[in-house]
Amino acid sequence: MMARTARAGRVEAIFLRPKRRETPRQVEQITVTDAGLEGDHAPIGKRAVTLIQSEHLPVIAALANLEQIQPSDLRRNIVVSGFNLLGFRNHQITLGAVTLEITGPCPPCSRMEEVLGFGGYTAMRGHGGVYASVVQAGALAVGDSVTRRD
Repeated sequence: MMARTARAGRVEAIFLRPKRRETPRQVEQITVTDAGLEGDHAPIGKRAVTLIQSEHLPVIAALANLEQIQPSDLRRNIVVSGFNLLGFRNHQITLGAVTLEITGPCPPCSRMEEVLGFGGYTAMRGHGGVYASVVQAGALAVGDSVTRRD
């Protein structure tokens, strides 16, 4: 039962972070290599790609006492909807032509206090998304489906 989903999810947004502390740049499509998103500065390995659920954005905003937040503020690579990422830790998922393995939760960084204001770090705890490693490289675009890999 734990590996079942009611429906496929969807890639809502893709962001690149070319350099540390640089503002994330939104793209419509990207090539994912064995090292992560092409042009992103993330480390190779278990933390090559970061993902967050769009459903968590209003929760984070409410906990940070903000009307809304922009997905780019949270500094994650991929925003998905309709798919419970935390439910698939240590499992593989497919996004477009790409296969990722979710390796663990992505904790907030201290920058969340700068971006979201006082209490931003705590607002993100438990809602910060996940890290993933690349299992199969390929093309990824906004609108691609997100499914559990069988």
